[in-house]
Amino acid sequence: MGSNGKLLLAFVVCLCSTVQLKAQLQVGFYSSTCPRAESIVQEEVMKALRSNIGLAAGLIRMHFHDCFVKGCDGSVLISSTDSNQAERDSRANNPSLRGFEVIDSAKTRLEALCPGVVSCADILAFAARDSVSMTGGMVYRVPAGRRDGRISLATEATANLPPPTFDVDQLTQRFANKGLTQDEMVTLSGAHTIGRSHCTSFSNRLFNFNTTTALDPTLDSTYASQLMQSCPQGSNDTTLVVPMDPSTPYTLDTNYYSNILANKVLFTSDQTLITNSSTAASVRMNALNRMLWRNKFAAAMVKMGQIEVLTGSDGEIRKVCSVVN
Repeated sequence: MGSNGKLLLAFVVCLCSTVQLKAQLQVGFYSSTCPRAESIVQEEVMKALRSNIGLAAGLIRMHFHDCFVKGCDGSVLISSTDSNQAERDSRANNPSLRGFEVIDSAKTRLEALCPGVVSCADILAFAARDSVSMTGGMVYRVPAGRRDGRISLATEATANLPPPTFDVDQLTQRFANKGLTQDEMVTLSGAHTIGRSHCTSFSNRLFNFNTTTALDPTLDSTYASQLMQSCPQGSNDTTLVVPMDPSTPYTLDTNYYSNILANKVLFTSDQTLITNSSTAASVRMNALNRMLWRNKFAAAMVKMGQIEVLTGSDGEIRKVCSVVN
């Protein structure tokens, strides 16, 4: 067996092992209780992406933002009330999170077919997987059996989600807090190869980097000039957005890593990956070997999807994903 074959086999073994980390979660969890669960979610995701392919990045990001706050319990889907500001309305999530309507559509169909069976947390995990596969990533199997949480606090989103200003040590620690390795952090960051960013998330690198320099010196000057045209200084327009990867904004590929090496990424938290010898090595390897990264990304998504899950009789199965029962 050649070296590439051995690498692929190793990641398949890793992926299968990861699936077994949380015994209560299992692939095909709904095969007897709601056999069409995953296909219905896939149909709704496909329908949504036909109209707006950009929602793929939104659904992947939403799953990440769900799992990093109170675990993968669907709490990011809960709406705020007069007495509580929920995760989705935190500064870390609003207005950047999108795709809630896709989850709601899938849930409506599933409640009509299998009432009280399929959790919103699982729907989100399936939708993220389908978004990965429909934009060029690996097709991978998602272990299910998550239950929905009943608590959603904006303050916990702000406290747990890594901001775009983090350096490599802060990122490593934040991911380690969730049981993810530094290499898995670099791997999952590759999702930034699709989607868009609001100008406010990186404008400090263009106009207010530090007390001595307005422009971040690590940012490619030509790219910086293009960004300044899209995100003019002093603009109060919070709706201004730019693609994370201008060349292939809707394809889950390894351009993200090539862009890091070329100093053409938006966030400090992306550019910082080249400042550490270990993460820089991972960046270079991923840039050179797309198949290696695709397998690593699938395995990391499965592992991330098992962070602090509720199973068995814990939590609930929400009837409507935006409201606790």
